[in-house]
Amino acid sequence: MFSTSYIIKFTLVMTIIVALVLSLLVSGLKGVHTENESVYNKKGILSAVSQQLGKDINSMGNKEVQELFSTSIDQKVINLKGEVISPEDIKAKTGASEPVDIDWGKEIKKPENERLLPVFTYKSKDNKEYNILYVRGKGLWDEIWGYIAFESDWNTIAGQAFDHKGETPGLGAEIKDNKAWYGQFTGRKIYNPEGEFKSVSVVKGGVKIPDHQVDGISGATITANGVDEMMKRGLKYYESYIQKNKKS
Repeated sequence: MFSTSYIIKFTLVMTIIVALVLSLLVSGLKGVHTENESVYNKKGILSAVSQQLGKDINSMGNKEVQELFSTSIDQKVINLKGEVISPEDIKAKTGASEPVDIDWGKEIKKPENERLLPVFTYKSKDNKEYNILYVRGKGLWDEIWGYIAFESDWNTIAGQAFDHKGETPGLGAEIKDNKAWYGQFTGRKIYNPEGEFKSVSVVKGGVKIPDHQVDGISGATITANGVDEMMKRGLKYYESYIQKNKKS
């Protein structure tokens, strides 16, 4: 039989060894994790203009995504006043070297007047410009988010890509998986003819205002309501910037 002191020493030594091994693994894999997270974000952004790109973004490898993003997408960060933030200030405020790598989950938790917002711009081969805005909200179980691409009028939705942390497959997860559902947003408008902000609502019981509504998701009312709220609140944050660019 081993003495109590021996067991305690053995347990302590093994704990230290395991902690060191785990620490080394985390440090060693940090670069890989950071790259994978960056590629994941870039896929989401590119997916919002996949129709304009004519590419299946999800079938691409990491290197191809990185190259396509660097050659096709311009990035900037703005505040709620619509002012563009310098790269130096972005680095100081977020620690990120470029907008795509900012932790937007942390930004949404800041007071509204302190939040930063990304704007991603894609210019097609026929010289058409599409601006991609980011929205984030709450689904049934966890966070949901989306990249919404706009035509040059800053009003008509040209494409979109939604995602989530933990919505139920076949129900709330349809916001990402069901092309027939999220495809409804394409062509919808966020301003009415009088120039008033209306967003795009997710409704039950059939669309009555085609320019500003899409059908909900059967059996996923809470997630659909989350998308509705996310679009209204998230796009409204960009209004100062949108108005400045619509007038220019």
